[in-house]
Amino acid sequence: MTIETSFDSNYRKVLVAARRARQLQSGSNALVNSRSNKPCKMAQDEIAAGKISYVKTDVPVIKPPVADTGIALLAG
Repeated sequence: MTIETSFDSNYRKVLVAARRARQLQSGSNALVNSRSNKPCKMAQDEIAAGKISYVKTDVPVIKPPVADTGIALLAG
């Protein structure tokens, strides 16, 4: 596992912001002062300030084998 401070994709950045926004909604204290009182914007401000990091595991993604070889087409 490694702790990452920069985001490798916008998708990951959105996921981290959404998780942090849920934490803020649940009563967590903000890490930076924000002009907004909306949790989503507060989370974005925290990310922009560099206060948020995430843990990246080194576990490879294993896809299960697919037994079906394809979709049957009906000829009509």
